[in-house]
Amino acid sequence: MFTINLKELKPAEVQNYLQHAIAPRPICFASTIDKAGNINLSPFSFFNLFSSNPPIVVFSPARRVRDNTTKHTLQNVEEVSEVVINIVDYDMVQQTSLASCEYPKGTNEFIKAGFTEEAASMVKPPMVKESKIKMECRVNEIKPLGTGGGAGNLVICEVLCMHIDESILDEHKKIDQTKLHHVARLGGDWYCKVDESNLFKVAKPNTQLGIGIDALPESIRISSILTGNNLAQLANEHEMPTVDAAFDDEKLKNIIQYYSINPEEMEKELHRYAKELLDEQRLKDAWQVLLAAN
Repeated sequence: MFTINLKELKPAEVQNYLQHAIAPRPICFASTIDKAGNINLSPFSFFNLFSSNPPIVVFSPARRVRDNTTKHTLQNVEEVSEVVINIVDYDMVQQTSLASCEYPKGTNEFIKAGFTEEAASMVKPPMVKESKIKMECRVNEIKPLGTGGGAGNLVICEVLCMHIDESILDEHKKIDQTKLHHVARLGGDWYCKVDESNLFKVAKPNTQLGIGIDALPESIRISSILTGNNLAQLANEHEMPTVDAAFDDEKLKNIIQYYSINPEEMEKELHRYAKELLDEQRLKDAWQVLLAAN
């Protein structure tokens, strides 16, 4: 294991390690305005949701590492405490990157990056028409985290209203995750795209507690085939499953018949089959296969 003491590194090196390690990061595409009416549009990947009641999002325009100067976005929200956060998807990622260029103060990045200004309903900065989700926000607080190059400035924003393109909504007027192809920042020039090819679900424990890995039968818990992820899937059940007499599976029958004279090999084959089922999110079937080994 390669261990690094961050206090021994230059700020640019610290930034490099952290941005590659802490990823992917959602992108805040912030439109702001100063007292003179100059509009600025810039992306920030130090951004996330921190509360739903009240609805609070936070982004951080850090001081530049190379010369310790502050960004126009920070200067603007210090003058006019409002911002529109436009969510970035794959259809607009190249233009968003272009808007990150350090143009002189007074330059309108909407024009430079080819975006369309759209009037907001509750705040002064304009929205990005091309963005499929826009959040009009009031800046509640700006919290500096330091005075040196690389120091963040937490812009704590309360979301006043949201505008959502109907093309990404389902029949219940909720956002359909498969229709909104988010992009996120990694380290350096790397981004990632969220679409159907890399989406997956993880069953979320709610009011009922999972039994826990420690409660699994020993033969399952110490399996050389089932991974930690597989064990956690099995252990997320709120009570130990029992054999279902109605469960009928041809492959299970074949494994039992073929390996009946070698219980140790049969258990391995059953674990391999159960792993296949777990990887296909067929939890209940996987449990029935594993119970057949006991």
